[in-house]
Amino acid sequence: MGDKLLIAGNWKMHKTPQQTREYFEQFLPQVEGVNGVEILICPPFIDIPAAVEMTKDTPVKIGGQNCYYEKEGAFTGEISPVMLKAAGCEYVILGHSERRHIFGESDELINKKVISALEEGLRVILCVGETLQERESGLTFTVVESQLKLGLSGVEDKLSQIEIAYEPVWAIGTGVAAKPEDAQEVHKFIYSVLENLNPEGAKKVRVLYGGSVKPANAEAILSQPHIKGVLVGGASLKPDSFAEIVKIGQRLTA
Repeated sequence: MGDKLLIAGNWKMHKTPQQTREYFEQFLPQVEGVNGVEILICPPFIDIPAAVEMTKDTPVKIGGQNCYYEKEGAFTGEISPVMLKAAGCEYVILGHSERRHIFGESDELINKKVISALEEGLRVILCVGETLQERESGLTFTVVESQLKLGLSGVEDKLSQIEIAYEPVWAIGTGVAAKPEDAQEVHKFIYSVLENLNPEGAKKVRVLYGGSVKPANAEAILSQPHIKGVLVGGASLKPDSFAEIVKIGQRLTA
């Protein structure tokens, strides 16, 4: 996907279709002419048609926040990669810590989803990250390496279609972001793991940082050498603050 920073917004469970339209009416004029970064927004499933419609003929891309690994069938409440692709999505987030911790998703399940999404031509953002307890026990690298290897099992040759998001669980929604240099250390480690899996493919992966990213800390985070983008939660819900983060990315690329 080239060397552009990826500035991605994960809306989680926020906004109706009408609120989605209103958001883009405010957001799009603020990022007009931005071409140095790639902009992605992942709204709830029900908002995807409105988001795709509003961003048509703009460089803004739309993605899903999750999907199941089957194409169709008796899986009440689930969405397939085929459906996301047909709705106009280019990306899907998989393995987000909220999916892992609230909904009990295992690395094995996440891996099935990764394989299935890639087969349908979606780009995957695979999320990894440690809890506070794991961090305090010195297990950050062990946990992250395990999540990477299990999540990418069988698709090591497809790294050019994959991005990784490092999201320390203790930093998500808490307002406490990882220190840029701490995040950088983990990002560098992630690249070393990817290089062991596929030296050529690893060069094409963007490793994003996620966890309380906001306009006030985006520059310090994005200035780190191994941080190739951000996955923004709460700050992506406000058009002004997300546009500001996009512009910071653009400035650093210029």
